[in-house]
Amino acid sequence: MVLESRLTTVFLPIVYIIVFVVGLPTNALAIWVFLFRTKKKNPSSIFMANLALCDLLFVVWIPLKIAYHLNGNNWIYGEGLCKVLVAFFYANMYCSIAFITCISLQRYWAIVYPLSKRRRGNATSVGISVAIWLAVWVLTTPLYLYDQTVELSNMKVVTCHDVTMPDQRTMAAGYFLTMGLLGFFVPTVVCMVAYVQMLKVLCSSMTDEAIARQRRKAVALIVIVLVMYLVCFGPSNVALLVHYSLLLAQRTNNGYGFYVVSLCFASLNSCVDPFVYYFISEDFREHVRNTFICRSQRTAERLRVSFTALKSRKNTTTTSISSGSKRSSSC
Repeated sequence: MVLESRLTTVFLPIVYIIVFVVGLPTNALAIWVFLFRTKKKNPSSIFMANLALCDLLFVVWIPLKIAYHLNGNNWIYGEGLCKVLVAFFYANMYCSIAFITCISLQRYWAIVYPLSKRRRGNATSVGISVAIWLAVWVLTTPLYLYDQTVELSNMKVVTCHDVTMPDQRTMAAGYFLTMGLLGFFVPTVVCMVAYVQMLKVLCSSMTDEAIARQRRKAVALIVIVLVMYLVCFGPSNVALLVHYSLLLAQRTNNGYGFYVVSLCFASLNSCVDPFVYYFISEDFREHVRNTFICRSQRTAERLRVSFTALKSRKNTTTTSISSGSKRSSSC
């Protein structure tokens, strides 16, 4: 019923189209700013650049997901591409969670221990980023080891990751239950503890009005980031644990519609993250503004030059015509 409903054939493609249209240019812009415009690299910018790269690698595969749902949940691109799409989907989710956790810990260290000399350098941040990429690559390997496409003869479609074969139930359930617990709940506890400690520090001793104003902005930003994190990843991982627990127990999941919708909403983090960078990083904000201001100035300059050249040619033509007229009249 879910596979034949407009929920999966209309609503999900619309959401994925929004993610693609917004996420592709914004994440590309974010990577460009972090790599080529940010002169002073710091651990936070390194983690945010990796997060943007993670989101971009996921977004470029979304058109296949859109085509799959618009085609009535019928996968026509082969088993290999289905496995790649599924692997990139979950790699994006857990890679994003890992880098958001790193950014949260970095901000925690800067706020709670601002005078500490034991700051993590760029080399350490790069090493952590490489370790996260390697870990995610290894952890998504099991997704390539069993079939992701299943042909449903009664519907005359080939599904991609929507149906699990009975003989692969144990492997799939064991994998996703482990990933849900270790990949989401453990980082979430770490983020919650870090954010609570940051809020305690920021909310204490707000005597000076200027400092209090800055701290209130920081508190609002922390709350917004935490809420977005929980909204994007919370429902999907809870639904994932429930779905595969029922699958392992060989019980029917009557909430499968909520499960696929929550996974779809998890992809929204790919187009939300660039706006988080904009509000978190003052340097990122400044570079984005300068980029658009410079582009606007260049466009205005081109228009001005073009208008001046056109006006000059027009005046030249008018002068020539006038001269010709004078010569004709004089003759």
